[in-house]
Formats: sequence, structure tokens, C-alpha cells
Amino acid sequence: MKELTERQKQVLEFIRHKQDSEMLAPTLREIAAHFRFSSANAALAHVQALRAKGVLKNVPGRARSLQVVGPAGLGQPRPQIISVPIYGSIPAGQPQEATEDEEGCVLIDIETLRIKPSARTFGLRVQGDSMLGKNIAAGDIAIIEHGVEPRSGDVVAALIDGRVTLKTFVMQRGKPYLRAENPRYPNLIPQEELQIQGVMVALVRRCK
Repeated sequence: MKELTERQKQVLEFIRHKQDSEMLAPTLREIAAHFRFSSANAALAHVQALRAKGVLKNVPGRARSLQVVGPAGLGQPRPQIISVPIYGSIPAGQPQEATEDEEGCVLIDIETLRIKPSARTFGLRVQGDSMLGKNIAAGDIAIIEHGVEPRSGDVVAALIDGRVTLKTFVMQRGKPYLRAENPRYPNLIPQEELQIQGVMVALVRRCK
């Protein structure tokens, strides 16, 4: 790896700080604003230089995808951080009509969370307070794995009678239902259909 200039070290450290504190990589505009560069093109030049020196990479096809991948020129090893796409929000309250809007990505340390993400892993931003009993609050990002068979007690993203919600999956006497983790909300028993869209495998806590 080639030696970094002082400014390149500063830019790399800024990107790393944003990753660690917000779980999101900064945009070129944010980098330019922080260092008072004349334009985003100046930030891009530094990013390209850092990529060329092997300490930064982009995840193709994803927004805000800058990732520090090496010792950052500072002699410190990096945790194994990967980018997970966020597909909008999910109500943790009364079920609502399903919508799916990709809104960037979240960076997660897979060693700390002890998960093995795949191409079927995605994030959903939590809305509502029906899952407070499992320490899932509004603004958190639920990391969901699609295609996993749920077990009773798993937190799931579910489509129940045409509406989506985040709840605890329960199987009782051979029949499934969705349990809220807040006494203010009722359990949900499907009248027509219950489709499990994914099982929650991790939670990224919102910054307060």
C-alpha cells in the first residue's frame, strides 16, 4: 500500500468516523462540506486516490457505499463491515399497506452482530412502538433475512391479510399468529393469509 498524504488520512478518518458513528458512509457533498472543498469533484479526487491506494472501496450499485477496507494508513485493522440495502420502513404497530422503496444502505459489523448476510439480507426502518418489549424502537433498522423458515418466538416481517407489520411469530396448536410486544396492541390472527417475508437476524439501534 502506498503512503497516504496528510489530507488523505484526514479524509479517510472522516469516512471511518461516519461509518462508526452513524452506520452510513458520507456522500461526496458531505466530505466536501466538512473539509470546505470548492466542490464535490475535489472530494471525489481524494476518494479516487484512496481507492487506488487500496484503503477504500465502493459496493457497486448501492448508494452511500464507501467502505474503509484496510488498516487506513494508521496501523489499525478494520472490522468486517458490509453494506446492507434498506428497503423502506415497516410498521411496528397496526399493519399497513405494503410499500418498498430503496433508500440507501446501512453498514454493519458482521463480527459484532454475529450474522452471515447473504444476497437476501435487507434492512427495514422501524415505525411504531408495538415491539418495545423486545427493545425494538421507532427509528431502529431491523436486519431481515428473506427465505428463512421462522420458528415460534422469532421476530418477523410479515404480510398479514394484505398488510405488512413487524411482530413476533407464534405457532400455537398448529396455527400461527403474530404477537405484539406491547400490551397496548392486540395479537394478530390471520383471517385469510399470513406470509412471512423474512426473519429479523439483527437490529441496528438508532442514534439518539
